[in-house]
Order: sequence, then C-alpha cells, then structure tokens
Amino acid sequence: MMRTLSTQFRSIKHPRPNPNPKLSKSSSPTKSEIKFNVKPKSEPESESWCVYLLLSTNHPIKTYVGITNNFPRRLKQHNGELNGGAKASRAGRPWICACIVCGFPDRSEASIFESKWKAISRRAPRKSENDRLSKQSEDPSLPLLRHRQAALKKVKASLDCTHLEIIWHLDPF
Repeated sequence: MMRTLSTQFRSIKHPRPNPNPKLSKSSSPTKSEIKFNVKPKSEPESESWCVYLLLSTNHPIKTYVGITNNFPRRLKQHNGELNGGAKASRAGRPWICACIVCGFPDRSEASIFESKWKAISRRAPRKSENDRLSKQSEDPSLPLLRHRQAALKKVKASLDCTHLEIIWHLDPF
C-alpha cells in the first residue's frame, strides 16, 4: 500500500489554492502590499541590556538574579502582573529591585555577567551560624544582600566593568 507523504508526515502540507486571485503566481506583490514587522538591523534597540537583583518581600526571604532589556516590564512579570515571569520567582512574590547593573551592549554580554554572578554566589561561603545568632534582631534580607554584593565585587574584579553602571536600591550595610 502506497501512502502520500502528507498522510505519512503530517508536517507536509498540500498546496492550497490562492486565496487572493488578484495575485497570481506570475505577479509579485508590490512594496506597498508587503508589510514588515521587523526593525531594520541598523536601528539600535531602545534600551540596553541590564542584569538585576531582586529581593522577595514574602517569607522565605530570597534573592533572584536575571537579565532583561526592559526592567519595568520584567519586574511586573516576576510579580505576576504580566505573563512571562520566571517559575523560580513565583514563590517570593512580591519582589523589589535590590540592585541593577546597566550598560550591556547586547544580550550575550549580559548573560555572561549574570552567569558569573550566580556561579560566584553559589560557590562563595555563607556566614557562619554564630554570626547569624548574634544578629537575630537584624533584618533577614541583609545577609542575603551582603552575600550577593560580595559576589558582585568578585565579578567586577574578573571582568571589565568600566562601561557598566551599578545602582544599589537597597543598601546591604
């Protein structure tokens, strides 16, 4: 039994009749009939890329590092006001901006910085339990912010960050 390709492989489509009889295969559409939704490559993006540090305001207090080229929109996504927030950030809602690093020319450079910041944060030792017990009256977010700030200093020492602007919205000290 012989089957046609389109029944065997559903991704292959039969050619459909032309819905616009005015445009035959021999005539091509004019420039006014073609609409482009893509920005020309020579036009720069409206905003540069940034790496951000968020702090949860719900228990358990935690931090989140991410990248974006539109921070206000991304923060709304993390807080559930818009679709598209990261799954890892759902439990800490609402989130506030603790730090933002601006000035990355492209997504690639921002991704490298973000990855390095996360990796150094994971590897860096946390303060001992004795230090935590002695500072029980301290805001529980401060040790987390200090830990991320220490990791950020190591990232700055390992990469060229002269073109970046680092803005802390929450002072870890």
